[in-house]
This record gives sequence, C-alpha cells and structure tokens, in this order.
Amino acid sequence: MKEDKRLELVKEVLSNPRNQKDEVQALQDTIYVIGGKWRLPIINAICNGNHRFREIERSIPGITTRMLSRELKEMEANQLIKRTVTPDYPVVVEYTATDYCRSFGDIILEMIKWGKHHRAKIIKGKTTE
Repeated sequence: MKEDKRLELVKEVLSNPRNQKDEVQALQDTIYVIGGKWRLPIINAICNGNHRFREIERSIPGITTRMLSRELKEMEANQLIKRTVTPDYPVVVEYTATDYCRSFGDIILEMIKWGKHHRAKIIKGKTTE
C-alpha cells in the first residue's frame, strides 16, 4: 500500500518524459525558501505556539537576535509567516505561520522522523533499514 502511494506521488509530481532541469529547479526553489540552518527551526517554533520575537528566540538554542530578525523578514517576504503589529502600549508584534507555510507540514514531520531515525542509526552504529 505504501508503495502504491509513492508511485501515485511520482506520477503526480514528475513529468513523463522526465525533465531533469525542471526537477532540479524545483528542488533549488524549495531549498532556497526553507533551507539554511534556521528556517525550519523558526517555523517549528512558531507552529509550536511561540509567536513573539523573544519567545521564538528563546526556543531556538544558538540563534542570534540579528539572525532571527533577518530570517523572519525573509520568511515574511516568501509568505511563510505573517507579521501582525498590534498598536497597543507597548506595541505587540506577533508572527504566525501562513496556510502556505503549513502546506509543507507533512514534509517537516517526515524530515523530523528521518532525522531521528538517522541519529539513532549513527549513534548506535546499526545498519538496519
């Protein structure tokens, strides 16, 4: 059953005949938008309920204020997150994941699953698949 779903996905995503140039471009586009050291951890933090700048910053070990600010601006430009400013006193700025961002939630879950499996395999030195 799992193989049937995979074959269905292959038919849906890959053209026939295959167009290597388009496939590589699509991969590069994806990596550009969600790649890098910080973007997926930021998305994960926001999706886990951290909506304010300091909450996001505290939830990601090692990220600097400057880097978080830069990444949030880039992610907003790519429509992955929405920045909302509430003109109260003090001003409240919150970040939320867009529906567009949530559209690759299953991919992120699969990446987490693969990463956990990979870490366990490497640490234990197992060659199971």
